[in-house]
Amino acid sequence: MVKSIGVGLLGLGTVGAGVANIIQTPEGRHPLVSEVELIRVAVKDLQRQRKASISSTLLTNDPIEVIDDPSVEVVVEVIGGIEPARSLILRAIKNGKSVVTANKAVIARHGEEIAAAAKEAGVYVLIEAAVGGGIPIIEPLKQSLGGNRIQKVSGIINGTTNYILSRIEKEGAGYKDVLKEAQELGYAEADPAADVEGLDAADKIAILSALAFGGPINREAIPTQGITNLNIRDVEYANKLGYGVKLLAVAESLESNNHKESSLPLAVWVQPTLIPKEHPLAEVNGVNNAIFVEGDPIGEVMFYGPGAGAGPTASAVVADILNIAGISRLGSKNNSLDPLLEASSWRSCNLVKAERIIQKHYLRLKVEDSPGVIGQIGSVFGQNGVSIQSIVQFDANEAGAEIVVITHAVALGKVTASLEVIKTFKAVQGLSAQMVCI
Repeated sequence: MVKSIGVGLLGLGTVGAGVANIIQTPEGRHPLVSEVELIRVAVKDLQRQRKASISSTLLTNDPIEVIDDPSVEVVVEVIGGIEPARSLILRAIKNGKSVVTANKAVIARHGEEIAAAAKEAGVYVLIEAAVGGGIPIIEPLKQSLGGNRIQKVSGIINGTTNYILSRIEKEGAGYKDVLKEAQELGYAEADPAADVEGLDAADKIAILSALAFGGPINREAIPTQGITNLNIRDVEYANKLGYGVKLLAVAESLESNNHKESSLPLAVWVQPTLIPKEHPLAEVNGVNNAIFVEGDPIGEVMFYGPGAGAGPTASAVVADILNIAGISRLGSKNNSLDPLLEASSWRSCNLVKAERIIQKHYLRLKVEDSPGVIGQIGSVFGQNGVSIQSIVQFDANEAGAEIVVITHAVALGKVTASLEVIKTFKAVQGLSAQMVCI
């Protein structure tokens, strides 16, 4: 009789309950699921009524009991946050147990430490569920796309903000109203700051950057701007100019000179972005996510699907458990890790300063409706080496007008220098909005 793979679960919330349900109902699934056994489950409150049908004999309110249980081979961490998640993961590794986690916050900040500990202990830490919910992107970056030179990873990787922006764009709905509805539907937390301020997306792009480009980056150094200050007027103007607006997370290699950089320079950022309507990412709506990968020699590929929720995220967690179970069945020994599955770094990466990042820019200026002002603005941009793709005047009236400028790709520093001069003009009342375009 084949010995089962013992799993210990830390957390029985939405995702944890989904994982437990899959493990306990193996019928019709991959045969390996039937060889996975739920051994122990750590919860905060033993008396709480639960949707998941879990025997009370499996429950404990002490996660250490799960981690230290000798019959647990794989620890699944779905409690979220930095601590105690980090300490629990490291303890599990020290105990010689592989770990599966959906925790993007802890991996984005402590992934290097955790990966080093796992390699030393000869165990795996798999993180497919940390980015993109049910979309398989982590393992493809480590395995399927491993023969490519990845040039750029860009994605809509937060379902809450994508739902809000989709409603605003399609229906002209107000931000606060849509956010409230998203909370009622369970798409947004009671405190939505991590989503709407771009922090969740920044965690995820930090993880994708490390995998795509081979080295960890400083999560706290990622320029991050959410959607809280986005004006519906800019969504409307973007639409008139042939763009949609999405919260985009981007990581791009700036490597040159035939790949001879000692440390790979990367441009990594998160902010509301104008996307041409013909671009595949422009049609990603609702709570769906998509990650667009550009590499040599593959060209362009996109991974699309549900980015959050119990089902998609639990699916990704169980896929990682099965990866480990499959390796165990093949008799892999400690310190003989599959190099395509283990989390490892193989070069140094560094983030370039924001002013060096080359992007197309969207600028909305409030001006007096007077002759020559467009010419003055265009002249300043030209003097600073900023090439203009389009410059359009909207809503002219006695109170003034709005001028929308879209530049060609140029370093942010040059745009900033131009704006400093433009804002001194008497006819210019101020800069109302600034975003980027792809």
